[in-house]
Amino acid sequence: MILLDIYVFQAVKVIAQPAGGKVKIFIYALYWIVSAAAIVTLIILPYLHFERQAKIFRTTIFAIIAGLFFAKMIASLFFFADDIRRGVQWASVKLFFSNPQPEVIQEGEKMSRSLFFSWAGMLAGGGLFGSLLYGFGNKYRYQLNKIALSFNNLPSTFKGIRILQLSDIHSGSFNNKEAVIQGVKKAMEQKPDLILFTGDLVNNIADEMKEYMDVFSQLKAPLGVYSVLGNHDYGDYVQWDSAEEKRKNLEQMKKVHADLGWRLLLNEHAVIEKDGEAITVIGIENWSSKARFPKYGNLKTAYTGTSNHPFKILMSHDPSHWEAEVIKEFSDIDLMLSGHTHGMQFGVEVPGFKWSPVQYVYKQWAGLYENGNQKLYVNRGFGFIGYPGRVGILPEITVFELT
Repeated sequence: MILLDIYVFQAVKVIAQPAGGKVKIFIYALYWIVSAAAIVTLIILPYLHFERQAKIFRTTIFAIIAGLFFAKMIASLFFFADDIRRGVQWASVKLFFSNPQPEVIQEGEKMSRSLFFSWAGMLAGGGLFGSLLYGFGNKYRYQLNKIALSFNNLPSTFKGIRILQLSDIHSGSFNNKEAVIQGVKKAMEQKPDLILFTGDLVNNIADEMKEYMDVFSQLKAPLGVYSVLGNHDYGDYVQWDSAEEKRKNLEQMKKVHADLGWRLLLNEHAVIEKDGEAITVIGIENWSSKARFPKYGNLKTAYTGTSNHPFKILMSHDPSHWEAEVIKEFSDIDLMLSGHTHGMQFGVEVPGFKWSPVQYVYKQWAGLYENGNQKLYVNRGFGFIGYPGRVGILPEITVFELT
């Protein structure tokens, strides 16, 4: 960070030079005060202990520091391009001219090339940082996506069934209960027949749900509410005093689902019957093809006994599971529902185009994907974690209507 600050400061000097005098000194001082404060804060932050609400404040402070860092990184790409240009120019002059001349503004030019690159970098970095600050206000701006899906083998009784999917609630990140209540209310206004939750109810520990039990217990549907665990629900990202303490937390996590009135599927399936016909919901524990995430799930176990069922929905938290195993070995699973990626909570989505940095890690990262007769939907997440905001990729409530 210090090296980056020094490098960016060279561009700050180029921009501030025309101002001269006290203005230039003020710009220099402001730059180094902010940069030094960011580094000092980052050093002491891990040693400060906070209650839950204050932890969210700490997360926000960290996000601002990280935003400054990435903004400077983006700006540095422009500065580096200018350095390469000037390096090539300098080398050419040294090789071919005996009296090199400094760069001057040619007639008709309004600024030197170096000044142009410096301003371009600052604007690009400032734009990124500004968008991250703006995104703090989007974390509870729930987006309702209604998706119509057609399947040839859907039992006729289930034609028109409305399935509500929620994913990645991450209750430990919330600091506005009223906003969350409005999100749940918006979900229930859709009058779903069936509700499926695809993992990551908490950030780390079961106690994070205490304050929100009365909120999410409002999720009810005639055909039931079913859920699975996500990678954050196992407590793998917390330093426990003992293996037994971690095990008890997981048992408490399972009890939370039960107390909410949700049926937690742990490598098993449930048959949902209606007017003499049935569909099957398969739910597995977290299974990822990415090495850094655990494989607790066992689809073979969950699938056993469903081969004769006409229509199957799989709940699997991590979308990398789809290509790694589902479409290769379980071609009769009609619809898989996932979450996990959050669309990285940062990207661009406009009609006909979507982009997020997460797509360079996850091929299927948001929305609907198809392979032959099989479909995958990746929910963008109801909550947030890490960065307490969203830019371009809004929190999602999904309603499927099957035909």
